[in-house]
Amino acid sequence: MLLAAEHISKNYGTKTLLEDVSLYLNDGDKIAIIGVNGTGKSTLLKILAGEEEPDGGHTAINAHTRISYLPQNPAINDELRALDVVFTRAELAEYEAKAMLTRLGITEFDKKVGTMSGGQRKRVALAAALVQPADILILDEPTNHLDSEMVQWLQEHLKSLTCGLILVTHDRYFLEHIVNRINELSRGSMYSYEANYSKYLELKVQRAEMQEAGERKRQTILRREYQWIMRGPRARETKSRDRIERYEKLAAQSSPEQDKNIKIAGIGSRLGRKTVELSHISKSYNGITVIQDFSYVIKRDDRIGIVGPNGAGKTTLLNIIAGTLTPDQGTVEKGETVKIGYFTQESRELDLNKRVYDFISEIAGEVTTSEGRFTAAMMLERFLFDSSLQSSVIGRLSGGERRRLFLLSILMGAPNILLLDEPTNDLDIETLTILEDYLEFFPGAVIAVSHDRYFLDKTAESIFDIADGKITGYSGNFSDYIAKRTDSDKSDKSDKSEKPAVPDTPRRRSKLKFTFKEQREFETIDAEIDDIQKSIDDCDDDIIRCASDYIKLQDIMARKEALQRELDHKSERWLYLNELAEKIAEQD
Repeated sequence: MLLAAEHISKNYGTKTLLEDVSLYLNDGDKIAIIGVNGTGKSTLLKILAGEEEPDGGHTAINAHTRISYLPQNPAINDELRALDVVFTRAELAEYEAKAMLTRLGITEFDKKVGTMSGGQRKRVALAAALVQPADILILDEPTNHLDSEMVQWLQEHLKSLTCGLILVTHDRYFLEHIVNRINELSRGSMYSYEANYSKYLELKVQRAEMQEAGERKRQTILRREYQWIMRGPRARETKSRDRIERYEKLAAQSSPEQDKNIKIAGIGSRLGRKTVELSHISKSYNGITVIQDFSYVIKRDDRIGIVGPNGAGKTTLLNIIAGTLTPDQGTVEKGETVKIGYFTQESRELDLNKRVYDFISEIAGEVTTSEGRFTAAMMLERFLFDSSLQSSVIGRLSGGERRRLFLLSILMGAPNILLLDEPTNDLDIETLTILEDYLEFFPGAVIAVSHDRYFLDKTAESIFDIADGKITGYSGNFSDYIAKRTDSDKSDKSDKSEKPAVPDTPRRRSKLKFTFKEQREFETIDAEIDDIQKSIDDCDDDIIRCASDYIKLQDIMARKEALQRELDHKSERWLYLNELAEKIAEQD
């Protein structure tokens, strides 16, 4: 065991963030901590990293265990160079430090951190955390401010690590492909699932169903016992005292609390025939062209995802569409009914000294939605801001709560074209899921800059790739875009590898044949596949027989998944060996 945190409690004023929370990290574990914004995820990471003390409970870490920690908002000395920040965290060769910084898009190694953007600072801190030799790596939202290629690289890098990993992330592909345990924080308590993301969703539903079944059973017993107690005129003394005490104890139990869900009702205004038309726009910064001669007419039902390297011009394009930035060349025309809602990356519109309720009510005292009319206070409640949070100042909210409040402020304006700049940064998974469902039925255009592959797969119907000033459009979602771009890259490499035709020279062609190992494999592979398939069938029988034993069920499912992977591999080998056998037979 690398780390043990037991019975952790933490309060901020009257708000209980963590209550009797325990977490254990074993060698090789990769754990994700998830939960609605404001539930204490970042606070728990600070406690685990030793940056903050709990009010109750304790953490136990071996004295020789090395921890590398990336906070959500890293505090870095502004006078340090990017390279210095990495060197302060680890002793390594200069080329190693530069390689990691370059991988994360930082190429100005001597640039002072104080002159960098927030995203660049976070990437410098991430580089420093990744290069430090560690037994435990703790990362708080590591994908924020990374482009899609960096996120894909980070995913593969974290998969390859052998150290213990604890991370807070909203990236559901990370949760699916990296972690082997998901711990969910809810109302101060923690629920642990030995699962990746898809399995976690199944187990969470099972837990909720078991809680509901337990509550129904408790209510049934309560009704039956109440009738027994109230039956007949005999004095209470004649009743079984033990039975009465059991009833009173059962009645004193509270019902399982239900997770509060954000509710986004349809809010929008009519969009006329003319939307936004970009005609031959270009934009440069310091002699570097980021957008060159781009034209496009936004359609009323567009669902566009914008991707590209950091600094390529993604946010610049959104700013030009929003009218907050004028292109160097070209024109932007907007229809009279166009009402743009712009969810910016920095949430600049938030006044940290203003009360939550005042901020929203000044935008709209009430709104008409697809479900009826709602006041500002009612909409805040639907976005999980209770009366105490509504009366507090924005500066006291967590980073995720501020992003959620800013999202509500955009929707309260009833836009008919939504521009979203990195909407998944600092939003929790539940809010993202509900936002994705909302966007599916939003009665207007949606254009989103995002590095979140899962988000783009769910929401985008076309992808704009920005690189070197050129904007290339692809139909389909993010996975479709990756597949098409991969095919294009292969085609380009094939074209480049073609050599000028030269006269053939006589050459003896080597004869195809099995190696000794392939021959043995070819002779036994049919029987091996039959045995694996039989084992999978046995697992299916065991799943039916152990359906009520969730611990055994998880073991059986894990064994079945391993067998299925082995079957897939054997099937590929069977195909290769049989094709080779056919070619050998043909040449003979």
